[in-house]
Amino acid sequence: MRQNPSFALADVAELRLLIERNPWVTLVSSTPEGLVASHYAVVLDPERDDLTILGHVGKPDDLIHALGEQELLVVVQGPHGYISPGWYGDVAAVPTWNFISAHLAGVPELLSAEENLRVLEHLVAHFEERMPDPRLMWAPPNDPSYIDRLERGTVGFRLTPARVVAKRKLSQNKPAEVVETVIAELNADGPFANPALAAEMRRAQDARVRP
Repeated sequence: MRQNPSFALADVAELRLLIERNPWVTLVSSTPEGLVASHYAVVLDPERDDLTILGHVGKPDDLIHALGEQELLVVVQGPHGYISPGWYGDVAAVPTWNFISAHLAGVPELLSAEENLRVLEHLVAHFEERMPDPRLMWAPPNDPSYIDRLERGTVGFRLTPARVVAKRKLSQNKPAEVVETVIAELNADGPFANPALAAEMRRAQDARVRP
């Protein structure tokens, strides 16, 4: 992803929030057969305060990616959406796309079976805790033999990125009144309504104008 200083995102707290809110990521590897990509959920390592993530892949995706043997690119995609030039007023303009995205790259550490099992438990608990009646990994009708098969069919990993490139393009290069118009349009009922993107733009705009 080509970086642009005007849209660069380097704040670790903001990047952690991006990962927390958008855990469904794309894993990309370069292999002798060409590029390969897979899609999995990840979580931040609860024992770290950096951008270390935990995840797993189903076998044989570990072999397809040569997981642990080479660099892995993790693409995190936040809210994004179409921005009409008509929202800029009576000025020369073309359509664009607002978005938040981060690329985390590094060689992942493969987890032992015991660590992988803990990560699987953590993943389930992390998402199920929002449910009114959480069903955790060991809850019936799951039994030990089922959990054992689940663990043996997956490979867990921990990735502390060696390189991070992140971009938050939310109309920062436009006047405040234009940003407000774009936010209003994204919150409206039009064909490109996008409340999630509008909320991110509002949060970013409020941070910029806050004394």
